[in-house]
Amino acid sequence: MKLTIANLPIIAQGQSIFNGASPQAEKIKSLDYGFIAAASLVLLLVVGLTVFITIRYRFKKDDAEPKQTAGNRKLEILMVGIPLILVIVFFFWSLKTMSAVNPDRGRNKPDVIITGHQWWWQASYPGTTVNTANEIHLPVGKKILMQLEAADVIHDWWVPSLGGKMDMIPGMHNYLWVTIDKPGIYEGACSEFCGQQHAWMRIRVVAQTPADYEKWLTQHSLNAVKPTDTLARIGAALFMNASCSSCHSIRGTAANGMQGPDLTHFGSRQTMLTGMMDNTTENINKWLTDPQKVKPGAHMPRFIFGPDSVRALTAYLKQLK
Repeated sequence: MKLTIANLPIIAQGQSIFNGASPQAEKIKSLDYGFIAAASLVLLLVVGLTVFITIRYRFKKDDAEPKQTAGNRKLEILMVGIPLILVIVFFFWSLKTMSAVNPDRGRNKPDVIITGHQWWWQASYPGTTVNTANEIHLPVGKKILMQLEAADVIHDWWVPSLGGKMDMIPGMHNYLWVTIDKPGIYEGACSEFCGQQHAWMRIRVVAQTPADYEKWLTQHSLNAVKPTDTLARIGAALFMNASCSSCHSIRGTAANGMQGPDLTHFGSRQTMLTGMMDNTTENINKWLTDPQKVKPGAHMPRFIFGPDSVRALTAYLKQLK
């Protein structure tokens, strides 16, 4: 029961609030449009008055000094009243939007728990054995409660097309609702500076139909597949005997490390290193050969593996689907 996400379109690439794909994002987008419209009107008014006054009252030869006005109550009321009305309108509009977007505190059982690490995302699904990394799978058409945590420093979850952004603070549980409208891939990024590789802490949400999502959960609840060829078996032995297994987990094997991403189904992911590069044999080879050259500052140590060992490890990792 193999699934592929290769045929899913990228619905939202990059950081944009104007491509809403959930009711929560649409509420926020409406508020943003209101702010933009009000700010544009104020800008046009100020620029227009500046141009008008500059032309109308420009100095001319032999002009006498213009009449000096000490105060104008009607003008002062207008200048204070309009901004006050705008502040009041946007205050209550913002409260209404927050109420519509923020989680219902009466429900505290999350559908997915997302933990920010330096510099990758961990996703676990309560009620299942699924524990994956970086590519976050969610069903469309269902109101999902996400629990957001941090393992080390403050991170910030933000996929603009899916709704609000939320800080992820060590020792705290924060929550976000999301109801995704249509299948596809939605991109975002950590929005709180979290260290050297903050810029390459990308988010990739894979939204699937409920049926495909259930198939994905079932597939990813299984233990890792056994290596099927000699090279991959050599790679599996290297993985278990080297320090790889002390940092990474591969369900169904002796590898149970918790410091790095779970690799049980690593081969089924389209990208690696939180969206930094495609999950290809060539890129895995580069990464295993010299991690600090590929992603400086990453917590992956450089092991002195020879080319044959790197090829064997790569063969094993590619088969983990």
